[in-house]
Order: sequence, then structure tokens, then C-alpha cells
Amino acid sequence: MNIAPVLRLVRFLAILSCVALVPLALAQEAAPSAPKKRVAVMNFDYGTVRSYVSSIFGTDQDVGKGISDMLVQKLVQDGKYSVIERSALDKILAEQNFSNSDRADSTTAAKIGKVLGVDAIIIGSITQFGRDDQHTNVGGGGFGGFGSKYGLGGVGSSKAKAVVAVTARLINTSTGEIMAAVTGKGESTRSSTTLLGAGGGGGSGGGGGLDMGSSNFANTILGEATHKAVEDTATQLDASAEKLPTVKISISGVVADVSGNTLIINVGKKAGVKVGDKLEVSRTVRTVKDPTTGKVLKTITDKIGDATVTEADDDSATLTLAGGGPAKVGDVVKNP
Repeated sequence: MNIAPVLRLVRFLAILSCVALVPLALAQEAAPSAPKKRVAVMNFDYGTVRSYVSSIFGTDQDVGKGISDMLVQKLVQDGKYSVIERSALDKILAEQNFSNSDRADSTTAAKIGKVLGVDAIIIGSITQFGRDDQHTNVGGGGFGGFGSKYGLGGVGSSKAKAVVAVTARLINTSTGEIMAAVTGKGESTRSSTTLLGAGGGGGSGGGGGLDMGSSNFANTILGEATHKAVEDTATQLDASAEKLPTVKISISGVVADVSGNTLIINVGKKAGVKVGDKLEVSRTVRTVKDPTTGKVLKTITDKIGDATVTEADDDSATLTLAGGGPAKVGDVVKNP
């Protein structure tokens, strides 16, 4: 039996099936992805563990800011959210005279988030931050906490366990609603080690000026537990990204100044304008009025071009115009 024709038919069908799949693959590639939700992360409150922090580091250290910075980095790496820059958040906090005591307040955080122009703001608290020691022969300094003894030194065989736990809430800035409440926890255990051993000044006491963002801190059992708690928190927050509703903000303003292709408009962050927004610039060419009442029935406009927001203040924004004819003062700017 001559099988050559059969083989040729099989090859032809295989090629045909591949060709048929190409348009589907291209369509999938071209499918636009939904825009990421914009979030800001507040410094976490650490009042509950403040005394332990002072005992561990030898001085009061803002571990709430340290954990917040770690969470920002992790969320950016995960890519589920668009995270606002820390400098922008700090500026707003300074302008609004936002105190540390308000770090975990949902209502205040939602107001700050609105000013920032973000979809949600993340606030949280540190509920555990210390060391759980299991000693066979305990000595040296220790302090009570979390229902067991947390030692900073000791004599004899020991198994050190660092525990860090944080709670975080995802607040919808439009409604103030809590969209997600999560708890992240991290633990790290080593035999015969100190809380900040292998990275915090080598000893059994405070960590001096140890920076929570440094590799030295990351290599300690407390650092490992902190990173695990942050990763756990970020994973749960990532899973809640889809819970945030997509809110369409209607932006409407006029051009107040023109310099080449740089425009300044009379609306800004208070109206929902954000850096990166794409707006349409148009010009009114005719107004249709009711002949009996004089009421404007319709405004006819011609599109001038599209512009991208490069800077945004409370009451104004700077845009770069791309394509189309030159803009002029009085032109209308709105969502496409």
C-alpha cells in the first residue's frame, strides 16, 4: 500500500489547523487589558507593638513605615495595582496635616485617597512584632508579650522564633467602603540565634540604627518573618483587586493657556484629573438653540486632537497635545 498520499494529507491538515489558530492568537494578543486600579499605601499603625519595637531595636523605630514601604514594593512587583509614588502621598499628608494617630482611620484615609485621585487606599496595623523563644535553660533579659515570653538574650540551648502579623484594609475612596480586610502573618525559626542575629549588630540586644529596608535586616529571623508577613498580605490584597469597581469620572474643562503643544486647563485633581489621563480637545463651531425659548439644544464641536496629562494640581492640569491642529484658549477638554 502506498502511504505517501496519506502522509501528505496529514501534513496538509496539520498546517491548515495551525493557520486557523493564528487569527485567534492574534485576537487574544490584541485584546486590551483592563486598566489597573490606582492605590496608595498609608504607613501602618504600630502603637500596639511600640514598646516591643523599642526593646528590640534599642530605640523607637517607625516599623509601620518600614512595613508599608515593603508592601508598596511587593504590590508593584506583583503588578495587580498601579501604586502611587510615596513622594506624592507624603506631600498630600503634609498639606492635610495628617497625623500618625489617624493612620488606621478609614474615613480619614478615604478623604486622603480622594485628594490623591486613587481608586483605593490601603491602611493597616501591626499586631505582632517580636520573638517567641523556647528555652531549655532561660537566662538573660526577656519581656512579656503575645501570651508567651519574648527573650532578647539567654543562656543554654534555645530555639528562637520570630513572629510578625499585620492587618490591612482596602478602602474604596469613592464610597469609604472596606472592600477587603486581610491578615498577613510570617514566622521564622532558627536554633541558637538572637532576634537580630546575623544582621543586627551581632548581639542579643538592640539593633541600633538597623534599617528595615537593608539586606542586614532581611537576613535576620525578624526580617525573614517581616517579609513573609508582607508577602502574605500582598497576596491577599492582590486577590481583592477585582472587587474594586471601575468608576468612570466625567472630566470637562477648557483650555486656559497654550504654549506650543503644551496646554493648561482649568480643572485638576479635585475634578478627578490624574497624570497619564488621555483627554480629547475640541472646539465649539456651532450652537443649536430652541427658536422659541432660546435654550441651547446642542453644541456642535470639531475635534482638535488628543492630549495627555503630564502634571495635575488641585485646580489645574498641564497636558501635551498630540496631532491635530493647534489649540487655543477656550477650547473644550473632556473624556473621549
